[in-house]
Amino acid sequence: MKALLALSRGIDWLNERVGRMALWLILASAIVSALNAVVRKAFDYSSNAFLEIQWYLFAAVFLLAAGYTFLHNEHVRIDVLSSKLSPRGRNWIDIIGIVFFLFPFVYETVRLSLPVVINAIASGEMSSNAGGLIRWPVYILLPIGFSLLGLQGVSELIKRVAFLRGLIDDPLVKKNEKTAEEELAEFVRAKQQKEAN
Repeated sequence: MKALLALSRGIDWLNERVGRMALWLILASAIVSALNAVVRKAFDYSSNAFLEIQWYLFAAVFLLAAGYTFLHNEHVRIDVLSSKLSPRGRNWIDIIGIVFFLFPFVYETVRLSLPVVINAIASGEMSSNAGGLIRWPVYILLPIGFSLLGLQGVSELIKRVAFLRGLIDDPLVKKNEKTAEEELAEFVRAKQQKEAN
């Protein structure tokens, strides 16, 4: 099990790095969007390439950060039932979800997208829009992003099994990490206190 936990840590490290890189793509998308608006208003010029690069960047953020989101347990959950379960019950639910839903979905997505990517690269497929971009860079994000998500699924499965065997703490409990809601609440409280003073 030690080797599997080491593998899990390696996968976590990879998705942490990729996810942090994806954060910079959000900034790049905002800059491209702002430049597009300035050029369009100031010089009365527009290009479909500007719009498409924004779509490509958004796709990159969404797909490349999926594993990162899973790593930080920030993906969408339905806690109505699982919140009433014990930690062991919640981890069993995750194991079932990973094995019977996540892995088959990731496998099928990668299997079905690879021929599309290969065909787009071989044909040099271009956007049908005037001034559009080549398509394969955005197509290749699909198998890469889902592969990273699948790898994170492997890591999370290892952690769930290790927890059930009593080898690690509950991986579903966040360690010194605040949720987005907690961070927002703190920000609002600090702002209200500042305005009150």
